[in-house]
Amino acid sequence: MKPKLPSLFVTHGAPLWLTDPKMQGLFGAWGQTLGHPKAILVLSAHWYSPQLSLGETKAHEALVYDFYGFPRELYQLQYPAPGAGEWVARIGGLAGGPLPVVEGRGLDHGVWVPLYHLWPKAEIPVLQLSLPRNATPRDLFGLGQRLAPLREEGVLLVGSGSMTHNLGELDWSNPDQPEPWAAEFDRWVAERLENWQLEALLDWEAKAPLARKNHPTVEHFLPLFFAAGAGWGERVTFPLTGFQFGSLSYRSAQFG
Repeated sequence: MKPKLPSLFVTHGAPLWLTDPKMQGLFGAWGQTLGHPKAILVLSAHWYSPQLSLGETKAHEALVYDFYGFPRELYQLQYPAPGAGEWVARIGGLAGGPLPVVEGRGLDHGVWVPLYHLWPKAEIPVLQLSLPRNATPRDLFGLGQRLAPLREEGVLLVGSGSMTHNLGELDWSNPDQPEPWAAEFDRWVAERLENWQLEALLDWEAKAPLARKNHPTVEHFLPLFFAAGAGWGERVTFPLTGFQFGSLSYRSAQFG
């Protein structure tokens, strides 16, 4: 019997990472440690929906290029991963009931950008899970807990967002040195995860230092709770750490 897969929180970062040799190397090395899951289920910050839903279940021939003002070649990249429709019923059963499936809703860049480097051959079936518009951190933590049995069945659970996400504070001339306010928030989250301080994390908007400066909107932080719920109580590691553009932390977490 194969060992249980971990759950991941992935900072998917800027689309420029697609052509950044440093980020390609970091993600590629991490992907090699994760093996070859039967399927990958990703909850992305970039798909808000009225209720929990699943995206395209067939082959991913059309991607969502939901980023603007970048070099033309980034809009020509493809990630033709197989669909994972055979997992729809199982996911719905664990989640508490059948989930709406939005056929034609392709993978957005919160999904395909990190997978492009983690598994560049695009051969593992992928299914995207939406971020319910009114979901709280506790709701998403509970969803992760309910879907955690999939880890024992060969499905990798991934929350894709960003550890910090204030695009108005990016400093394009500062590639690696973090702003103090971003570094403090990044450390705070890491320490809460390492010490299993769940209630502080769930109340992060009130408890974390300069929470709203790091996340003027919450959608890029919320996927962390999905990944944490799926692996809470297990060993947490940070396969990727560091900063780009002054305030963009690319810290990513692995549970289990």
